[in-house]
Amino acid sequence: MAPSNRFLFSSFLLASLPLSSAFYLPGVAPTSYDKGQTVPLHVNRLTPGIARHDDQLHAVLSFDYYREAFHFCQPKDGPSDVKESLGSILFGDRIQTSPFELHMAKNETCKAVCGEVTFPPRDARFTNNRIAQGYNINWLVDGLPAAQLNVDAVTKKEFYSPGFLLGSVNEDGQPLLHNHYDILIDYHLVGLPTSTKYRVVGVLVQPDSRGASKVDKNGNVDCGEGGPPMILNEDGETKVTWTYSVYWRESPTAWATRWDKYLHVYDPKIHWFSLINSSVFVIFLVGMVSVILLRALRKDIARYNRLDAIGLEDLNGTSAAIEDGIQEDSGWKLVHGDVFRCPKSPLLLSVLLGNGAQLFVMTGITVVFALFGLLSPSNRGLLATTIVLLYTLLGFVGGYVSARCYKAFGGEAWKRNIIMTPLLIPGFIFAVFFLLNLFVWAKGSSGAVPFTTMIVVVAIWFIISVPLSFAGSWLGFKARTIEAPTKTNQIPRQIPPATGTLRPIPSLLLTGILPFGTIFVELYFIMNSLWTSKIYYMFGFLFLCFGLMTVTTAATSILLVYFMLCAEDYRWQWRSFAGAGMTGFYVFVNAIIFWATRVSFGGVIGAVLYLGYSALIGFLVFILTGTIGFISSWIFVRKIYSSIKVD
Repeated sequence: MAPSNRFLFSSFLLASLPLSSAFYLPGVAPTSYDKGQTVPLHVNRLTPGIARHDDQLHAVLSFDYYREAFHFCQPKDGPSDVKESLGSILFGDRIQTSPFELHMAKNETCKAVCGEVTFPPRDARFTNNRIAQGYNINWLVDGLPAAQLNVDAVTKKEFYSPGFLLGSVNEDGQPLLHNHYDILIDYHLVGLPTSTKYRVVGVLVQPDSRGASKVDKNGNVDCGEGGPPMILNEDGETKVTWTYSVYWRESPTAWATRWDKYLHVYDPKIHWFSLINSSVFVIFLVGMVSVILLRALRKDIARYNRLDAIGLEDLNGTSAAIEDGIQEDSGWKLVHGDVFRCPKSPLLLSVLLGNGAQLFVMTGITVVFALFGLLSPSNRGLLATTIVLLYTLLGFVGGYVSARCYKAFGGEAWKRNIIMTPLLIPGFIFAVFFLLNLFVWAKGSSGAVPFTTMIVVVAIWFIISVPLSFAGSWLGFKARTIEAPTKTNQIPRQIPPATGTLRPIPSLLLTGILPFGTIFVELYFIMNSLWTSKIYYMFGFLFLCFGLMTVTTAATSILLVYFMLCAEDYRWQWRSFAGAGMTGFYVFVNAIIFWATRVSFGGVIGAVLYLGYSALIGFLVFILTGTIGFISSWIFVRKIYSSIKVD
């Protein structure tokens, strides 16, 4: 089996592992309980979801569980924060203690969370709006998210969907508040040498709306089963009693595989169909590049070198005529004296390339870690924490690549390059994130990143990443200059007018859309998981999509540069970067389409946040794919011009 085929086979084999079983390292040690021992139930933020009555996403803001307008019961001593990771905080988790009492393997029916609470009209309107928008309540029991049981519409397979609805909407469009919870907890018995222990392996919540529930003066609780639903009155006060029941069920599920029910792959046939189509497309592109390299270019190079071996002075002008014919057949050799000319704004280009290389290595390592199950969802926020730390530690790569490129361009402002590489792009991203976070903070959302956390992120950046970037830049400038295989003429060659698809805008649009086609399907699932706060765990498919996108980006960029050189246009540096980077533009356009078809915001703040974060994601993809396109094109250009003999 050829090496490329072995790699493809291995990739598909590895990608299938997360689909057949939960192939992951747990990330946390199991907690064993004695019978009757208290099992803590922690509450998290309320997150928006797809509203079931119209299949639309109506909001992007999350809210703190103990926001006063919801009137959820609090612990007697007040809620206390639960320790969270950096990534968990950045993604908006706000985990706190709760007044719910769970005792291992002890069923309890119809308990009141606290006494009766009163919803004034203003809070009733706020809560009803959140119900209509499809908000979900998020709890955690032994690290497992409380879920609702769903059925895949395509495969008919049951799975656990983290979170459960704050309320529902009846046929008349009236919001109904869920004020009663049936908590179903699965446990697994573990026989230890001294005793039998219990471990939590599943948590389901069945919420219900019960308007007749109440607590009498003697503390007796009536859960109002079978009575009318709980409807919040927006014109007057509404009395609400929060109640719950707990049912424990023995399960054969082992603790190590308890996440299997949560890690659901939606319609895997769509993923495989998309990957097969993308693979065929990539093979076609690579075949085209191979034809250019192995046939057209090899033939041209052989003819050029054969001509140079002939003594032109002995052929009475015949060889000169032959040379002119060759130059008319292929124009890429005509620009050998200009193809390595310094591009415009070399400092900016080198800074973008350095940050793009940093992003590429970080993305590759993260996807591989996730593929092998090293980023378990049982450790909340681990994925985001890994991304932040890897990008910080890889500042050395960014500084080194930026310095090597800038030195190869002949840049002289090396001090400016060293300073701008770790500060320009990250500073821009942080400024946009900070601005968007102000909107979140102004709306009182729990998703607003605390100011202290931002200070910590900035401190980590300046203490770790910036010095590493400086060290990489210093080594990059100390290294030997990447010399061009041909000399650059002092006077730039005149460039013929571009025609057809080689004009700037058509060429950029065509170059960027091909790599986007390889990630389109997976991008939809990522967007859906991101904006609805669901778990994304299809890392096998993501690994293959990332590889296909990289190959496609490289191939399309090489084709663009080759056609440009044949048209005697030697300004390939920025064109290759921007052409491949247009994939980020299509990512943003895809977000706009997702907004038009699946999103229905009622306010300006939600639209600003959605568009702002989508534009930020598109910008990062622009830098990532642009760097892939430039590096591959640079290697290609150096290869072909080092293979010919020029005077």
